[in-house]
Amino acid sequence: MHVRLAVPWTDPRGTVWASGDTVDVDAVTLAELEEKGMVEQPVGAESTKTTTTTTTKETDPQKIGPGPSSPPADTTEK
Repeated sequence: MHVRLAVPWTDPRGTVWASGDTVDVDAVTLAELEEKGMVEQPVGAESTKTTTTTTTKETDPQKIGPGPSSPPADTTEK
């Protein structure tokens, strides 16, 4: 995965990277860099945070279920 560094970093091979450089790292290295705050996040992006929104509006029980494009329900009649 390619990431942009927020600070200078020396990779495990000894290569020195400057702040702003884009480097290709594996998932483990990426996690380590993110934990240390060394990776830039694009504006508006949240890499590991997830948000859930809920509504206070009541849901009509008659409107819960498959949508209009779903296949017909199986029938129990034979």
